[in-house]
Amino acid sequence: MSGAALDFVGIPWATKNLGLRLHHQESYGVAQPGSVLPADLAIAELIQPGLRRNPKRVHLLVSTVLGKHLPTDPRVVLDGGNRLGDLVREVLGGREALVLGFAETATGLGHCVAARIDAVGYLHSTRRDVDAADTLTGFEEGHSHATSHQLQPMPADIFVNDLPLVLVDDEISTGATALDAIRALHAFSPRSHYVLASLVDMRLAADRTAFEQAAAELGASIDTVCLASGHTVLPAGLVDAVAELPEPELNPVAVQRGSFTKIDLPWPAAVPEGGRHGVLRSDFTAFDAAVGAANEVLRERLDAEFAGRPVIVLAHEELMYLPLRLAAELADSGTPTRYQTTTRSPAYVLDEPGYPLRRGFRFTAPESGQEQPRYLYNAHWSAEFSGQPGEAVQRAAVDPVLVVVIDPPADTEELVAGGGLVDVLTASGADVLVAVLPGADPRTLHAERSATALPEPLHGPEFGSYAADEVSWLLKDLSDVDLEADVAVRERRIQSGVAHYAESLPIEYQPDAAYRSLFDEVLADSAERLALAVATVAELVVAERGDDVVLVSLARAGTPIGVLMRRWLKSGRGPGQPSLDVPHYAVSIVRDRGIDAVALDYLARHHDPSSIVFVDGWTGKGAITHELTEALDAYHAAGGARFNGELAVLADPGHCVRTYGTRDDFLIASACLNSTVSGLVSRTVLNDTLIGPGEFHGAKFYRELAGDDVSLRLLDTVSAAFAAVRDRVPAELAAVRDSDRTPTWTGWASVEQVRAEYGIASVNFVKPGVGETTRVLLRRMPWLVLVREVEAPEHAHIRLLAAARGVPVEVVPDLAYSCMGLIKDVQQT
Repeated sequence: MSGAALDFVGIPWATKNLGLRLHHQESYGVAQPGSVLPADLAIAELIQPGLRRNPKRVHLLVSTVLGKHLPTDPRVVLDGGNRLGDLVREVLGGREALVLGFAETATGLGHCVAARIDAVGYLHSTRRDVDAADTLTGFEEGHSHATSHQLQPMPADIFVNDLPLVLVDDEISTGATALDAIRALHAFSPRSHYVLASLVDMRLAADRTAFEQAAAELGASIDTVCLASGHTVLPAGLVDAVAELPEPELNPVAVQRGSFTKIDLPWPAAVPEGGRHGVLRSDFTAFDAAVGAANEVLRERLDAEFAGRPVIVLAHEELMYLPLRLAAELADSGTPTRYQTTTRSPAYVLDEPGYPLRRGFRFTAPESGQEQPRYLYNAHWSAEFSGQPGEAVQRAAVDPVLVVVIDPPADTEELVAGGGLVDVLTASGADVLVAVLPGADPRTLHAERSATALPEPLHGPEFGSYAADEVSWLLKDLSDVDLEADVAVRERRIQSGVAHYAESLPIEYQPDAAYRSLFDEVLADSAERLALAVATVAELVVAERGDDVVLVSLARAGTPIGVLMRRWLKSGRGPGQPSLDVPHYAVSIVRDRGIDAVALDYLARHHDPSSIVFVDGWTGKGAITHELTEALDAYHAAGGARFNGELAVLADPGHCVRTYGTRDDFLIASACLNSTVSGLVSRTVLNDTLIGPGEFHGAKFYRELAGDDVSLRLLDTVSAAFAAVRDRVPAELAAVRDSDRTPTWTGWASVEQVRAEYGIASVNFVKPGVGETTRVLLRRMPWLVLVREVEAPEHAHIRLLAAARGVPVEVVPDLAYSCMGLIKDVQQT
């Protein structure tokens, strides 16, 4: 296997001499472009049978791709983690997730998976006591040499959510440890979905049945993914056979002792050096940059002191991922590099061909107050090493430099004293360079994160046609960027998966004079109805959330509604009711991508998160309602504040929310047009080439359409109708409050029914309600419009738009909504 740690020839020693066998069952995963691992990975390529003198578990599965016991090409380790992450992503199906790595073996592997799937956060369990951190919960590992796992996230409530939890370990033997961990975590914070990811899965049929029973017992789904599955065949009497083997010879001594030097590597105080106290999604980019800066310092030192020599980077216990990344950068820069780690677990060492643990070191734990010894295996270039062609021959002539990467708690006198790690390694003849990385204090880290600079809101008239006090746009101005694409071309790219809809913009459809005249008629006819619904939902928000609220509309459909609610609360309320001058913001939320986390950071810094009320125009099938709930949970899980995800909407025909002005499916004038009725602001844009870390999602200000702008006309017409409806508001509010407002999601059920009846591939192609149907006709590729009544007055604009675009209109008398718009599946045309 190209680039793997070891390429054993013939039968492994433990198989040949003791009958310990590894049986392959199935391979999984797909090799991505640039992968250094082969497409199909067999069990024998991923693990080799080793031994230990532990009656609880006498065998040891030595991974060839983990970089634990064997010096391994760091690019192989990263490739294995990425391959596992791809399998996890398939199981998640686009949902956000939190990742937990098991200490100590999988702390680096878990970080690899978290980075690959862009997890909202990563945490690994720890066996180290940290005075500055609180232990949230923990669990036990039965067969391990060190059994207690602690969870010490900062902030401490990172696990209190219902996000899918991905648990990462190097192997599943029986799965008992994983199930114990899931039960303990579930008892602390129940969730509905767990994914157990491992490099190899060696469970038997009875073990798999135990997983099914545990899932049923917890009322949760438990999925498993791995690179390959199989099972271990343990011969009778193996424990006694291993006990009878000769005592292992540890800590080899050379004729000449090697050298020892030390270097301090730079690391930012605001970036976690590992997952012990949590790594947030917002940390990933800064982490990558910090690795690059640290690697430059390390490489300069190696070039100056050990020019031309190969390197083995040794990670210490739980600090695995950062040293792995340093090793990978060294390898990419041309330095022959391997990577492995120390461990708490004793294993049997035997210098025999075909056995994976050829030499071993036992040393005093460098952390103060630790009595149990620590271990390291191999830490040399083996004659059996298989890397790039000719590499083993080249390495035989030059011994590698051992670069030991540690954090401050391990930088003690015990590290260099007699029997310490530096002492036993230099005694073997190795030249050792200790690289110390400053560790992030969890309290300081949290404070640094909170102090991060944030962008400022945009206001009209510089951005948008609304007055500056009407709305603060938490957006990045992309007005000068060419983002528009032909509707048909854009639709094909979106449906084929080549592009996400939020990465570009449709060309703004500008209706003809007849349609604009119709808008004026619709606005005049519906102004009082709109005013009553605005007043009702605004008063409902205040009644249930208090006077000190902050309106945050979901751009852009929610923005006119948020402005109108603010206007009502400030000047339209009834006698004896105080005028409320409430703040109003507009933020971006993107289906499948979530809400703008930087905007949430801004809101949390400037307002009490409990006062935030999210506002939208209307509900369709409820996709954005789901998206908001999941996105806010993900933000909180990643260390952000807890926001109330209850959405307030003008109209709720889909029965998706509790806070609404009406549940009638009627024409809302702001749905009739695009930017020209929404402050001349485009749909929001989330494009990685334009939106960097720490920036708001983007949007454009269409100044050139100012002559057609009716945004203020909409606001002023509806506001003028407040006086006419003021006396009706108390009764309407009481009727809504006294009704059963429990969301039933009937809209989603009706969408599923239409999807099935019309043979539509995805519910995303079915847009229910007047507002959604209008938007299909304005900016998507419409296929068909369904209406409940052929000549319904509120559908006049829809009939005009459908005729203009050549879209057939079909009457369906028992339609749950007054109309639906069906998007053309361009993949089938």
